[in-house]
Amino acid sequence: MNDKQPIKDIQNDPFPAGDDNCPNLSEAERLREEVKQLSAMVRTDELTGLFNYRYFYQALGLEMERTRRSGQSVCLIMCDLDHFKDINDVHGHEVGNLVLSHVADLVRKTIRRLDIPCRYGGEEFAIILPDTKLRHGVRFANRLRLLVENSPVKSGGMILRIQASFGVDIYKRSGNFTEREFVESVDYFLYQAKSEGRNRVCHAPYAKKDEVPVDETDALIGEIDKDE
Repeated sequence: MNDKQPIKDIQNDPFPAGDDNCPNLSEAERLREEVKQLSAMVRTDELTGLFNYRYFYQALGLEMERTRRSGQSVCLIMCDLDHFKDINDVHGHEVGNLVLSHVADLVRKTIRRLDIPCRYGGEEFAIILPDTKLRHGVRFANRLRLLVENSPVKSGGMILRIQASFGVDIYKRSGNFTEREFVESVDYFLYQAKSEGRNRVCHAPYAKKDEVPVDETDALIGEIDKDE
């Protein structure tokens, strides 16, 4: 399991570096570090180290506004662990927390530097992919789904195999809905994945030019095998 790595913040540093007018530079550096730590506590989920629910909506709003300015679509992925309640009921919340941390590590392993991974709540994760077309977002979700499926959690001599369901959609400049309406759209496809049997990715319809080859899943499985 990978160590937690810091993830990017879309906000500016409140203390610009190189302020030569500061009479006590060491004190300024200490205050800068304290502000960073407090800011991280406010926006970060304590268990997983991913961004939290509150920060998710702030980041999503900014990315949707960026899409309206630039015309580059933003992709949103919602991920929900399958049968997670059974894990908590049978093995206890400590093991459940271990599973959540494990999945968060897999998310960190998969994302790009510009992506924004969040714990939406409970066993649900949200990943914002700026400047991403639908077919690329679906490919990302399938890769993460296979990685979760092929990365069991080991605890106290037990091996727990976990699976997850995904919903994917994009926001375009022509879109005329709010952040919560965007989330509801993606949640619709997540629930569709659950109702169709779980451990799958459901998404908005492709435009004709964005259709993914039929053998995409086979290619993704090959990529997972090469990584292991």
